[in-house]
Amino acid sequence: MEKVIVGMSGGIDSSVSAYLLKKQGYEVEGVSFVLYEGDSTPESMSCDSSRSQCIFQSLQGASEAASHLGIPHTIIDVRKDFTEKVIHPFIDEYLRGSTPNPCILCNRFIKFPFLIREAEKKGAEWISTGHYAKIEKIKNPCPGDSPGETESKSRILLKKGADVEKDQSYVLYSLAQKELRRLIFPLGGYRKNSVKAMALELNLPASKRNESQEICFIKDRNYAHFIEQFCSVSGKPGPIMDISGTVLGTHKGIYSYTVGQRKGLGISSPEPLYVLKIDTMENTIHVGPRQSAKKKDFLVTGVRWIIPPPSEKFLATVKVRSMMKDKPATLFLFHHTHPSTSWEKGNGGGAREIVQVVFDAAQWAPAPGQSAVFYDGDVVLGGGIII
Repeated sequence: MEKVIVGMSGGIDSSVSAYLLKKQGYEVEGVSFVLYEGDSTPESMSCDSSRSQCIFQSLQGASEAASHLGIPHTIIDVRKDFTEKVIHPFIDEYLRGSTPNPCILCNRFIKFPFLIREAEKKGAEWISTGHYAKIEKIKNPCPGDSPGETESKSRILLKKGADVEKDQSYVLYSLAQKELRRLIFPLGGYRKNSVKAMALELNLPASKRNESQEICFIKDRNYAHFIEQFCSVSGKPGPIMDISGTVLGTHKGIYSYTVGQRKGLGISSPEPLYVLKIDTMENTIHVGPRQSAKKKDFLVTGVRWIIPPPSEKFLATVKVRSMMKDKPATLFLFHHTHPSTSWEKGNGGGAREIVQVVFDAAQWAPAPGQSAVFYDGDVVLGGGIII
């Protein structure tokens, strides 16, 4: 019987994934990670604060789900690595006026590498999570493969999940072949409502709780408050300026703002205004009308390819935030030396390649620090960080 290690968060998706794998005949073990909880240890974790309570309930939920399914469950403390490889780069980028996606960082540097590590320890052939995405193995070389690639060497494709609304391939683009080769996504062919119905039918503990949509280490999506608490910093006020150069108000510190933001600007105007640019050198927030926040082209660095690009210019569809639909674009590849983002520097990445994305039609507010992910139909080609 083949063994699979399932990353369990205590939610419906990972719980149902564990159930489906067990039903398919795998020997299933659940693993949960303590990612962030101040200075406490997993053993001393309490419900004193709302954030601690959320983390405690997630771990407890995962343990209850594993017990309900009759599978072993282990809790692993990875806070040191999570702080170094996710939280610090996340904060650094916000202080630089960028908008990073911590889930992408976590998947690349924490969740999947540690699942692989646990699989090695426990002699498991496979790892699994509750992501809505698909894995497919192909035997033929892809366009752009090196001459050494042969038909006998398979390549693993990452594809969109069947549920368009829940597809999570966007946050998985940075996974390497060594991880994709051992991955199983049981929910790839399911829709969320079917998974919820299954959880209720199985009477899984998670089916009785509301699902959290928050980032695991930030309460109420209040990034600025988290940064101030974590770094003991306070925002340096500066001007909010419109496209004509008129100062409309004063911002509270650049890390409190993101490109495309409308609410919370604290300025009055006869028309809605959005953040167009964050100038860290001048400590200025530039705002303008909605149309000005749309962009047709931008550059991407730190590119990782799941499928080697077929040429230095090709057509694809591109997604610049997790909830948007990927849109048609032309991609141009350049080999260039460009300053890396802080998380690339800290995690061994480099900006050896720059991709210029040119959309067929201007799209809403691609923001520096966000990821741009490239698709060919349902297949993820690769992606990188907008600069």
